[in-house]
Amino acid sequence: MQVEDAGLPGTCRARGASGSRGSSCPSRRTRRRSWSWCRRGTRLGAANGGSASGRYRAPPLPSASRPRRCRRPSLAGPCPEAVPHLVPWRPGSDTRRAAVVGRGTALRLESSAAFHSLVIRDGGKRGRRRPGARVPRGAAHRWGHLPARLCAHPAPLRSPRHAGMLVFADHPHGPPITLRARYILIHDGGELHIGSERCPYDSRATISLYGRATEGAAVEGFGQKFVGVGRGGVLELHGRRPRSWTLLDKTLHPGGLRHGPYSSERRWSSRGLNLRVLDGGTARVLAAGRFDTHLRPGEGRRLRAFLARQPPGSVVAAAVGDSAARSLTPETRLLLRDRLGSRFIARLGYRQPWALVGILGGDQLSTAEDKREYHGNGTTGLAIAKRDFLTYDGTRFTVTAFSGWIKGVPHNGFKVEVTKGIIIHLVDEVTSWLPGDRIVIASTDYSMHQAEEFNLLPCPECKSNQVKIDGNPLYLHMGEVIDGVDMRAEVGLLTRNILIQGEMEDACYGQNQCQFFSFDTFGGHIKILRNFSSVHMSGVELKNMGQQILGSYPVHFHLAEDVDERGGYGRPTYLDNLAIHHCFSRCVAIHGTHGLLVKDTIGYDTLGHCFFLEDGTEQRNTFYHNLGLLTRPGTILPSDRSELMCLAIRSHVHGNYTPVPSTDCMAVSTFWIANPNNNLIENAAAGAQDVGIWYIFHRVPTGQSEGRYPEGQAEHTPLGVFYNNRVHSNFKAGLFIGKGVKTTRANAEDPREYLTVDNARFRPHQDADPEKPRVPAVIDNLIAFKNNDHGAWARGGDIIFRNSGFSDNGIGLTLASDGTFPTDEGSSLEVTRSIFVGESSNFGSQGGQNSYWGKGANGEYRTLPRNKTFPIRGFQIYDGPVRMARCTFKKFTPTVDRHSSAIGFFMKNSWQISPQNNVSQILMEKSVGLKVFFGRPGQWFGNNDNDGDKMSIFHDLDGSVTGYPDTFVGRADNYLLHHPGCLTVPRWNGVMCTGKFAQLYIQARRPKNLTLSIARAAYPSHPVRLQGVNRGAPYQQYQPVVMLEQDYVIQWDGRAPEDVILYPINFNRGDWLRVALCYPREAVFQVVGDIYQRRAGTVHSVQHYLAAPSIALNRTRERLFYFDRGSGSKWISRLEYLGQVYVCIQVVICIPAQRMADFLAGLSTLCIPAT
Repeated sequence: MQVEDAGLPGTCRARGASGSRGSSCPSRRTRRRSWSWCRRGTRLGAANGGSASGRYRAPPLPSASRPRRCRRPSLAGPCPEAVPHLVPWRPGSDTRRAAVVGRGTALRLESSAAFHSLVIRDGGKRGRRRPGARVPRGAAHRWGHLPARLCAHPAPLRSPRHAGMLVFADHPHGPPITLRARYILIHDGGELHIGSERCPYDSRATISLYGRATEGAAVEGFGQKFVGVGRGGVLELHGRRPRSWTLLDKTLHPGGLRHGPYSSERRWSSRGLNLRVLDGGTARVLAAGRFDTHLRPGEGRRLRAFLARQPPGSVVAAAVGDSAARSLTPETRLLLRDRLGSRFIARLGYRQPWALVGILGGDQLSTAEDKREYHGNGTTGLAIAKRDFLTYDGTRFTVTAFSGWIKGVPHNGFKVEVTKGIIIHLVDEVTSWLPGDRIVIASTDYSMHQAEEFNLLPCPECKSNQVKIDGNPLYLHMGEVIDGVDMRAEVGLLTRNILIQGEMEDACYGQNQCQFFSFDTFGGHIKILRNFSSVHMSGVELKNMGQQILGSYPVHFHLAEDVDERGGYGRPTYLDNLAIHHCFSRCVAIHGTHGLLVKDTIGYDTLGHCFFLEDGTEQRNTFYHNLGLLTRPGTILPSDRSELMCLAIRSHVHGNYTPVPSTDCMAVSTFWIANPNNNLIENAAAGAQDVGIWYIFHRVPTGQSEGRYPEGQAEHTPLGVFYNNRVHSNFKAGLFIGKGVKTTRANAEDPREYLTVDNARFRPHQDADPEKPRVPAVIDNLIAFKNNDHGAWARGGDIIFRNSGFSDNGIGLTLASDGTFPTDEGSSLEVTRSIFVGESSNFGSQGGQNSYWGKGANGEYRTLPRNKTFPIRGFQIYDGPVRMARCTFKKFTPTVDRHSSAIGFFMKNSWQISPQNNVSQILMEKSVGLKVFFGRPGQWFGNNDNDGDKMSIFHDLDGSVTGYPDTFVGRADNYLLHHPGCLTVPRWNGVMCTGKFAQLYIQARRPKNLTLSIARAAYPSHPVRLQGVNRGAPYQQYQPVVMLEQDYVIQWDGRAPEDVILYPINFNRGDWLRVALCYPREAVFQVVGDIYQRRAGTVHSVQHYLAAPSIALNRTRERLFYFDRGSGSKWISRLEYLGQVYVCIQVVICIPAQRMADFLAGLSTLCIPAT
């Protein structure tokens, strides 16, 4: 008899076996024909719990590139535990035994077992070890690998008789099976199966990895405490596939009640009758009062008036504090009896505890009431009255009142809380979630620490999209789309019926970074190496996995190369419906691996980057409908580390270098994407210490992938699919596109640690070739809300945000260009068809490490980003050129404490800003109180006196912001922009001007640290002083925005520089300006011009500029300069753009010898760049 793979084409069954389930298997020839190419198409359908709105397929390989390396199909058919020839196995527990399931052994594990180690392999005659053989103490193990198979057709499926195989028995009504071992190694044809893709495991199974870091020897290539899959190994784990995660469909309030739970307890100073009045439909406390009916005779009249003001049918809770009887008149007692249905109030005595919960206007049947007798010993116990009510939306809550004496001290108080669990409403049906399962509800506020876990209770009354949770939430979790932005909290299921876990110590020990962690971080891990035969995991829970050691992660594909059809895998490798939580080093690490599908997987409460691409080579991987939240710092890489860790870990820096945490480290991210050619679809990054999704760029491959691609390739690689992702509750940014990692080891020249965060620019081009056309990177349908600093930040070449929503972020979106002279000439960034909201009705909750709580624009109290005074901005302009079109702004209103504007600028900006920044078709709703703000000196803006602060500008193309089409908006005190037709807007600290504007890049050398003064000839008394960018460097850069067809005078605060380089930027054909440079009267000039082809790097058409006899320079194309020896000003005739070339003017300055001590010869070059 031969067992075939029911997952292959032409599903085949066991033939000739008793109780056969299907028809006979096809012949070997038929099977080989079905597998004639070791490759099958794959479809990425709707994720479990996701949307079927899009299907994404890997492009087919051309026939010439189809690989010939083949993988042996694995046992993927229904119910592997029912396959004939499986021998029942009940090995018992012996943690000294090293078990080997070898060639010709196929076992079905029927009960729990424990070993020192378990090795599953084919093995042949090499190194076979019989089951039960003991491991020498301290022995290290090295496992050889079979050579890779190269074949024209895949090998026929082998019978379990010919391979080591272990299958977990599936007895749904039997006891759970737990397998304990220090490690499990599957290689050389060995197979481990728990369920199958078509027959998910229905019982409960646990693989528990035990051992301390200080015990035992490491297995080469794998380490300690692991499930390892080596060459030829098969790992098939398939549990039940419940809905992995969904969204709240109704807001969950603190305590489960819209107005929150209520609690009040008093001791002294509460003498008399204490009352609370509630709305029974909302559980909201409407009124509270205390009436001293013990000492004050008139209090009864006030009590009657108080009750008369309350709406009939209100819930009333009453409790005696100390004593209430002496002045409680018969009239008042009668009122309480009739209006509240009290049975005991008529005979209430001195210091007698009494409590009541009833309905105003109700009878005794609607009232809960209790009393105690007062005794002279000072202890009566508590009179407790409680009653349940139902809100309008069906939430059951309890109102409790209590009164009594304890050790001579009076006690009274009230509680309003949800009763018997809270029913939560979800977007999708969740009938696969069971009582006893555990869920996590994500934060929808600025702090990721507001994520909360709950157990599920039985709920026969629940609908298919409802579950009941045990416990009361502490924080607000939104379940609404607010102002067009979907802020509904993610709700993830943490329980699966297959569990892989590490067994942990009670506290940190040994060398496990105990200076940072109080708990044990030496968990288990799963490691999959190159040339495995088959790996698929679905419906699996991983808990206490990962180690703070490089390479030991919950799930780690290590240099596995192509794991889909390109690698010869008929069934592409995937991870589906995993719950990875409370782990100690990442979630899923993809290292030197391509084509992996990670789908419907949760990563919760983990250390270091969660979904992690390692070396920068990883491509074609797809992350589909995954959820990551509560991503904490770890120690492994500089980018994983917190500020404290960054400063403390210095073993890999050079010399005495002290890391700078804000730039070297502090980048821990839920999705760390080290190569842009990967797909992110419908994922949620719901809370990281630093960033939700970070696209980071390795200038060259790092680690064990060094040399895999040429320098700069990753920065030029086009972006994969980015669609419908959500980022919120992250401290630094929801989405970050930019930066790189340091790819050289620490040395004297650059003492920073290897893989420290570094600079890089994203410039996507066709085929990653900068000589080919640009390929815009499209960020489509991004949702970013409640991120402390940025909703999103992007720097580089062509990047387009569209159909996105930004709400309640410190800064909604910042687009930063590729630089003053971008490598991609003409590249820019854009946001279109998007929504920006300043302060929504998601007010948030105090606590959970939310730092700031203050008044919002409408006087409501709410959580705030960064600081109570932080200037909130919707769209922030940094440099440019950037474009914004067809966007809507809502609810940006400044308060007494802070500025809040729809459009703002990068603060303390010493860099350039392009006048080509432009906006059009902008809708500013009435709730926008401040459209534009250029800053003012103060806490966040400093002196507001940096070069970029002064030069801030954008172009309102259609007047949708200013009301005036074709208008430039700049800072009010920048007289380089002014002319008589400008309008000043004091609230903006801005000015609106028409005209033509461009930039003038000025570089000055020798001496350094000069301050430049530039003035329009029309406004000589209003010069703009610029400090330059590179203070302390050999040369300074200045980048003023200038009005074209005007005259300008440039001066310095000290000795005139020897070399001055001028580049007019963003000029169009025919644009010009005239510049005066101040030099000594004795200077002699020789001016030479040439044409510089920037891309080719060549110079031609060299011509001399002629000295003109007067300042009346002509308006022809004749190249002239004039030196006014009376004023010491040198005028260049015309700086103008002539087309797709750079017109360069070289000015040689000659100064007489007697003045050489004060002025040195220099060079001045003026270049007109293409736009």
